[in-house]
Amino acid sequence: MSSQTPVLPVIQAGGRTRLRLIRRAKLLSWLSLVWMTIEGAVGVTAGLAAGSVALTGFGLDSVIEGAASVIVIWRFTGGRESSEAAEDRAQKLVGVSFFLLAPYIAVDAILTLTDGSHATTSWVGVALAVGSIVLMPLLGRAKASLGAQLGSSATAGEGAQNMLCAYMAGGVLVGLLASALLGWWWLDPAVGLGIAALAVKEGREAWAGEVCADCVPVGFDSAACNCD
Repeated sequence: MSSQTPVLPVIQAGGRTRLRLIRRAKLLSWLSLVWMTIEGAVGVTAGLAAGSVALTGFGLDSVIEGAASVIVIWRFTGGRESSEAAEDRAQKLVGVSFFLLAPYIAVDAILTLTDGSHATTSWVGVALAVGSIVLMPLLGRAKASLGAQLGSSATAGEGAQNMLCAYMAGGVLVGLLASALLGWWWLDPAVGLGIAALAVKEGREAWAGEVCADCVPVGFDSAACNCD
């Protein structure tokens, strides 16, 4: 995959197919926003109560993912459906949202490892992680497909955040269960460090538009998209 930001053609408004795809993208973003609001509130509350770095970071990431959903909704509202400038701005904002998560989680994880703090069992966190493992890949794949069809790196980037959320949920689940059943307290902050590193990687790709390097808008020939 090229490290260059793909040059997306200006997308022409009109066409029932494109309007239908835009409505679907906005609907998925609204669904994500509702879930992320619940996930963020429950994750942060349960994480702080249990002293779990990974679970708290998972909840904070939900807040950031909710912001990414708002960005995509903004991108396809108010006459911006066909705006290349709006797409570029939304793409960059989604990238920045990844970077907001990493510093807090990394510092918290390092301090937890240094102090030897042990997270307590949070079965609420376990249930939340399982729900995200089931739901997030469905949203992520759907948004990746819509992003490719609409030529929207912002939409594909939001889908990448949903997939990151699923990976994080898996890590949180393993960390919580390992701490509760095996006493491996160190695995929780270790998962937190992995979450921070993955957020930085995904942020760089979203900023550069690499999550959508093969995006070709509906109604455009693939040759029109300079993705090399």
